[in-house]
Amino acid sequence: MTKAEMVAEISKMTGVERDRTLKVIEAMMAIVKDKTADGEDIFLRGFGTFTTKTRAAKMGRLIKENKSVVVPEHKIPFFKPCEDYKAMLVK
Repeated sequence: MTKAEMVAEISKMTGVERDRTLKVIEAMMAIVKDKTADGEDIFLRGFGTFTTKTRAAKMGRLIKENKSVVVPEHKIPFFKPCEDYKAMLVK
């Protein structure tokens, strides 16, 4: 599902104009990106948690150059679904 399809479906379900729905979805995505980038977790009860994880430094390889390189420690975005959501996926 694309963002446009999601906007259309939410707009249809709620009766809210597409433009307003799009603004709300884009605002939510901006908040999730900004807050998780600042190290803050976002808990949405009944849905899941948006957070960041830290990947440890490790050795990698540049195969074309036949060299070993150090991949530094870095953060990645992570989503952990709630138990109800996970149960829906297992059916």
